[in-house]
Amino acid sequence: MSRPEDRLGAELREGGARFALFSEHAEAVELCLFDPEAPARETARIPLARGEGGVWRAEAEGLEAGALYGFRVHGPYAPEEGHRFNPHKVLLDPYAKAIAGEARWGAEMYAHSPPGDLRRMDERDNAHATPRSVLAETSFDWEGDVRPRTPWEETILYELHVKGFTMRHPGAPERLRGTYSGLARPAVIEYLKDLGVTAVELLPVHHRVSEHRLHELGLSNYWGYGSIGFFAPDARFSSRGDRGGQIAEFKEMVRTLHRAGVEVILDVVYGHAGEGDFRGPHLSFRGIDNRSYYRADPGDMRRYADATGCGNALNAAHPMVLRLILDSLRYWAEEFRVDGFRFDLAPSLGRGAGGFDPDAPFFRAVAADPLLSNLKLIAEPWDLGEGGYQLGNFPAGWSEWNDRFRDAARRFWRGDERGAADFATRLAGSSDVFEARGRPPRAGVNFIACHDGFTLEDLVSFREKRNEGNLEGNRDGADENYSSNGGAEGATDAACVLARRARRKRSLLASLFLAQGVPMLQAGDEFGRSQGGNNNAYCQDNGLSWTDWTPAESGANLRAFVRRLIRLRARPAFRRARFFPPRGGEDPEDAEIVWLHESGRELEARDWEDPRVKRFGFRLRAPREEGASARRGANRDTLMVLMNAHHEAAPFFFLAEDRAREWRVLIDAFDDGDEEALRERLRPDGAYLLGGGSLALLERADDPPAAREEARP
Repeated sequence: MSRPEDRLGAELREGGARFALFSEHAEAVELCLFDPEAPARETARIPLARGEGGVWRAEAEGLEAGALYGFRVHGPYAPEEGHRFNPHKVLLDPYAKAIAGEARWGAEMYAHSPPGDLRRMDERDNAHATPRSVLAETSFDWEGDVRPRTPWEETILYELHVKGFTMRHPGAPERLRGTYSGLARPAVIEYLKDLGVTAVELLPVHHRVSEHRLHELGLSNYWGYGSIGFFAPDARFSSRGDRGGQIAEFKEMVRTLHRAGVEVILDVVYGHAGEGDFRGPHLSFRGIDNRSYYRADPGDMRRYADATGCGNALNAAHPMVLRLILDSLRYWAEEFRVDGFRFDLAPSLGRGAGGFDPDAPFFRAVAADPLLSNLKLIAEPWDLGEGGYQLGNFPAGWSEWNDRFRDAARRFWRGDERGAADFATRLAGSSDVFEARGRPPRAGVNFIACHDGFTLEDLVSFREKRNEGNLEGNRDGADENYSSNGGAEGATDAACVLARRARRKRSLLASLFLAQGVPMLQAGDEFGRSQGGNNNAYCQDNGLSWTDWTPAESGANLRAFVRRLIRLRARPAFRRARFFPPRGGEDPEDAEIVWLHESGRELEARDWEDPRVKRFGFRLRAPREEGASARRGANRDTLMVLMNAHHEAAPFFFLAEDRAREWRVLIDAFDDGDEEALRERLRPDGAYLLGGGSLALLERADDPPAAREEARP
């Protein structure tokens, strides 16, 4: 732990507070204090003294928790040299522990005049319109809190938005809906536990700014990927105001989730900040030291080298910017006791002069940190810069969103040609992506849908995106076309179309939970949450994005199906710590995985090359226990997964050695819940009648009882 006098930001001390701000190129810095009862009224300006390494410091007497402050930073206004200083603008502390108020958009929020023309500095004061940093009390009684530390192989990730998930939840009191406290309500946590979730992955909760453009359109930055306060819980989700109450409320939420055994993973945005492109407002970093905090375009210092698609890119190669990011991570890990992070556009954190480097200073620093290196670290392994797709290239200890699983699952279940071989590789854990670098299956976070794109319900229901409400002419959002025929081939009957969609949802979900790797479920996909076809609802802070819990009743069967899948995933065969060993000359009876052809033989290389293959399966055996290699098949659970992406039903014949065995159907995406129909699908000739567009999971019922009971979910 660093000494208080070495730390950046604002900290309470006896009789007042100390402040420290980094600005390498500033010529003077002033601390501005504001009246807590009338935040627009500036009550004092205190000069900071420049110290070693470009850190400016001051102390102020008589301040208490809840005091409001900001900075005015003096220096050259020379955009052509990368400098954008303007002392007429009050700026947020990058280390602020809490932020109060929203930006009141007007021309005075920009350092240049007129907007978009950088040549002339704007001299209007913005003190009445900008958010304030809060001198916050951070002490908290954790009451013996202990992190759940769920092993990766047992982890079930659940991606949700704090406000959207709770805004309409019937178990959250109205005054707490949409808040951290709402997420901590017993009924909400009981829902998560009943489903089988082990970790919530929260969309950004760092304080964000909503863009001027969206404000003018009557929209807002709902998702929150516009961070402006890397230490401050977003006050949007606070039921206790914005003067520091959000800190204790967030900690109470974490403590409550931990007591229920649920981990908290934060989606964090360190690749860019919420100030937009080079024409954007002066809120914090741009006015404090634009040339240090942002990556400039080498050919035009007025502009940014934007690898994020969000207008700017933080300069993580700068030692003090890297320190800011690491200090933020440590703060959330230590002060808030979160269990891990999902890094938005993660390659941007490893970019240097030569492009992405998995041995970049950021990754080395995280690996060397005794706290951070033991948390769950998840990369979104792409950004929009050159060489931005880096799936599989992150360091040991990291996991990555595996979009190749998403794409392969969608292609196969859509019935595309040449989809089987790639899908099989994804189901087996994507060894082609991760194994060469010595990383295990848990390096891949598998998903079918996430916040960025169609919900699962919309994926199978809409031929085209419907983003008109975003007021961008339906040009935004990726083009997704999963449900190309809207249902069964040639079908016009509404009931038939709905049945086909339901089977597709169940088959996609079963693929997710029965694959090797770490499954991530988007909140609401387990009961059919829809966004009306909008696949880019980043700006929709309304009923379109908020989880409608009414379908939770009509979607009870699908939710029950997901619960069963999650419980079945507890069986060792589905959560391996290592990739499947090569077969070699191993006896098929003892093999840990055997790939199955529908005719009753093993799949061969020529089969995978056949573009018409739409049916295949695999038989799994639980990993062999230490010392059990000599005991052929001793007490090892045996399961079989069969898949049919064709719209017609067909018999799937078992291997010769399996036909004499007794098999029990555990799930079938075609006849979910109809046990009698499932039994009838097991044919006496050693085949299973596999319905069109469906997946079935069977267990060998004549395995030794100990194997079946020990593996029972």
